[in-house]
Amino acid sequence: MRREDSPPFAATTLMPLQNPVFRSIWTATQISSLGWLVQSVAIGWLMATISASDLMVALVQAASTLPAFFLSILAGAIADSFSRRGVMLAGHCLIALASTTLPLAVGLGFVSPWLILGLGFLAGCGFALNDPAWHASVGDILEKREIPAAVTLMSVGYNIVRSVGPALGGVILALLGPLAAFALAALSDLVPLSAVLRAKWQVRSSPLPRERMATAIHDGMRFTAISSEIRVAIVRATLFGLSSISILALLPLLVRDQLAGGPLVYGVLLAGFGTGAFVAGIGNGYLRRIATQERLVTLASVACATCCLLLALTSSVTVAAIALAIGGAGWVVTWTGTDVCVQLASPRWVVGRTLSIYYALTYGGMAAGSWIWGAVAQNYSLTWALEGAAVALLLVAAAGKVLPIRLWEESDQGAADFIPPELALTLRPRSGPIVVKVEYSIPEPNIEAFLRCMRERRRVQTRAGARNWTLQRNLQKPTLWTETFRTPTWTDYLRLNHRLTLADREVAERLAALQADGSSPHLALSIERSTSPASGSEVQPVPFASRP
Repeated sequence: MRREDSPPFAATTLMPLQNPVFRSIWTATQISSLGWLVQSVAIGWLMATISASDLMVALVQAASTLPAFFLSILAGAIADSFSRRGVMLAGHCLIALASTTLPLAVGLGFVSPWLILGLGFLAGCGFALNDPAWHASVGDILEKREIPAAVTLMSVGYNIVRSVGPALGGVILALLGPLAAFALAALSDLVPLSAVLRAKWQVRSSPLPRERMATAIHDGMRFTAISSEIRVAIVRATLFGLSSISILALLPLLVRDQLAGGPLVYGVLLAGFGTGAFVAGIGNGYLRRIATQERLVTLASVACATCCLLLALTSSVTVAAIALAIGGAGWVVTWTGTDVCVQLASPRWVVGRTLSIYYALTYGGMAAGSWIWGAVAQNYSLTWALEGAAVALLLVAAAGKVLPIRLWEESDQGAADFIPPELALTLRPRSGPIVVKVEYSIPEPNIEAFLRCMRERRRVQTRAGARNWTLQRNLQKPTLWTETFRTPTWTDYLRLNHRLTLADREVAERLAALQADGSSPHLALSIERSTSPASGSEVQPVPFASRP
């Protein structure tokens, strides 16, 4: 709930800009986005003029989004395991390489449809590296309460640029040609590279050794699969991206074939899309106060369906611009809501991976949608493709009945302090498997509440890394319950406890409150030992004097 003394929405939304690091990177990102949008207009129109294939035109969108599907999960694991700032630098280097190669190729006369797609793919690889690291860094740079405003700012900032960039791109393309547009984009992509090089921010380091990439990816996927809020947000966003990308993927064909326009009309229509997105972004805080997130996402899907239907039926530039403004509003409301939902439901140790999985599947959905709707337009008609996308978007809206997006997670996802227990044996980092048993003494009146807490406890422990979690009740002493799980190594046990957030610790506190006579649960740690001959021992006894 918003308190009476809280600042108005405009002040709340602009609050993250008071942080100099966030402000510097955010501003540089808008400059880069302006260049990217100018370049996108030029690339889309250039492809429409040098290729007679409708599918090749639609694949321009797919080329830059497909790498996120293949690389984002790996990039998220890298962002959680290495310096997120370093990952951002690597991503911007790839984007700058692609954007500087394109004007050189056009100037030398080497341009071809496959070269355009290839450079778009290279830039997409850069975005796949940068985006999870940048979005995950927001929680490192800012306080948790500022994250929704920061995500909204990133979306609003991009859509402010979107309302100007396409029109500017159309003017530059019409007056100066594609080479000038590509040169401007190449210069603008150097700005965020410089900003990230200058910026520094504090990140809480882990006392544990770095995970192997395969393990990090597995843990991120397991956490995402277990977290219902994140899972539902990703499914809904993927379906939305699959359907709604038709608006942008087919727009060059709409301008060329249905509206009989040129690059200036194309830029103006993209500006209409951006204007609608900007207005919706500014009003996003107000919308969240008057409607649930599920209702907003449903209405956003209906808005994009309306946009597709109007585009399919009109031959007027004015009507098309209004339709695209409606679609842009639905576009930003959906992406802002699902992004923040994933951000706030993810602890810091895994946020890069959950965001990367979110980006991988949503970008994969958009890449697949670009291909599907482009193929429908080529094999049937542009009208059929837009009408089919409208029907698909209405089905996405109806999916809320089965997969409703829950309210944003408001619990504290910061890491809780953990002091390792004292042991009578000295363990190596890879000693294991470790067996953890927690015994509870629960009186009969508290059993139902205890089982409810244990269901939550199982989810908390499993997504943090617990294996083979079970709960047993003693047949001879029914008040005695035992929670048991395993970790592969001692380091994995320590990592599990460092991953538990303050919100997760609250579950343990509720369980302790249900104990009989106010006693505390009893923790017992064991290491599994094989009876077969071994070449060496993984554990060594601690000298008697040092034992507790």
